[in-house]
Amino acid sequence: MSAVISSANTEPPAAEPLRTFAPRSLWASAWRRLIRGWNGRVGLFLVTIITLIAVVTPIVDPYDPRLDSEPALSRKPPSLEHPFGNDFIGRDIFRRVMHGARYSLVVALSTIVIGTVLSTAIGMIAGYFGGWVDTLIQRVAELMQAFPSIPLAIAIVAIAGPSLFNTVLAITIVSIPGGMRVARAMTLTLRTRDYVEAARSLGASDLHLLWRHILPNLLSYVIVGATLGVGGVILNAAALGFLGLGAQPPTPEWGVMVSDAVKFVRQAPHMILFPGLAIMFTVLGFNLLGDGLRDALDPSLSGTY
Repeated sequence: MSAVISSANTEPPAAEPLRTFAPRSLWASAWRRLIRGWNGRVGLFLVTIITLIAVVTPIVDPYDPRLDSEPALSRKPPSLEHPFGNDFIGRDIFRRVMHGARYSLVVALSTIVIGTVLSTAIGMIAGYFGGWVDTLIQRVAELMQAFPSIPLAIAIVAIAGPSLFNTVLAITIVSIPGGMRVARAMTLTLRTRDYVEAARSLGASDLHLLWRHILPNLLSYVIVGATLGVGGVILNAAALGFLGLGAQPPTPEWGVMVSDAVKFVRQAPHMILFPGLAIMFTVLGFNLLGDGLRDALDPSLSGTY
C-alpha cells in the first residue's frame, strides 16, 4: 500500500527545454550551398589559386620584362630549370605566365567593377522612372548592341590607342548594355512590390527607395552576373592583346604571349600552350564559380540547408 502511495505522489520528470537555433542568414546559407556543390568548390579553388598567384608572384619574384631575355635559350622546350620552356628571345615562360595573371585579373576586375556599377545604376534608373528616360536609355543600349562586342571594342581601342587602360575602357563600354537590361528588368518587377509601395506611401524619396529597397534585392543577380562576366572579359582582353590592341610588348599579358607565339606554333608549341592553358583555367574557374553562386543565391533554394 505504501509503495502505491509513494508511486502516486511521484512527480513526472520536468520536460527538457526546447533547443533553439539562431536563424541562418541569407549569405551564410548561400555560402553553405556554394561549397556543397562541386561546381562552386572547383570554381572557388581555381579562382583562389589564380588570385594568390597574381598577388604573391610580384612580391616573391620582382620582374622587369624589359630585362628578361637570353637569346641562347630561344624556343627551348620545357626543362627542370624552365618548367614551361623559353620563348623566341629566351624569356622564361613560367615567370611570364605567373606575372601575367596580375595583368589579366586587373583588367577583368577593373572592367567588371566599373561596368557593373554603371550598368546597375543606369538599369535601375531606367526601370524605376520609366517614360522618356527609359526610352532614351533603351534606344542607346539597342544601338550599342547592334554591333558585335569584339568589333566595337576594337574600334574604340583603335580610336583611343592601344594600351591596357584603353582595353579596360573599351570592354567596360561594350559590357554595359547587357548588365543594364538585367537591372532594368528586375527593377520593373521590384518597384511594384508591396514593401516598396508601403515605403512610398510613408513619404520615402525615390533615392531612398532605390538604395534601401530595390538595390539590396538586386545584389544576388548583380553578383552572379558579374562573376559570370569575368570569364568573358578575360577572353576579350586576351583577344585585344592578341590583335596588338591591348597591353603592349614586352608586358607579360597572356593575350600578348599567345600573339607572340603564333608564328612559332610548329617549331615551339609550348610557347602557345601554357599561356593558353592559363586563360582556359582562369575562365573555367570564374564560370564554375558563377554557376555555383547562381545555384547558391537562387531564391527558390532559400529554405534548404
